[in-house]
Amino acid sequence: MNMQEIRERAKDFGIKTSRMSKMDLVRAIQISEGNFNCFASALDGECDQLNCIWREDCFAAAKKMHS
Repeated sequence: MNMQEIRERAKDFGIKTSRMSKMDLVRAIQISEGNFNCFASALDGECDQLNCIWREDCFAAAKKMHS
């Protein structure tokens, strides 16, 4: 999901998006949805949240952070 799409989703939850990184923004959305705020924390491509809409982006971000 690109940043514009993420910002639009955040606004649906009343989250102010200015100056937030992608990781912080997604984590804020996750909390607003009642989910774990775990974006970019999956190590070695392992995560038990199989239906998460952030899954693909999460793995990519986690790989960048932990490499």
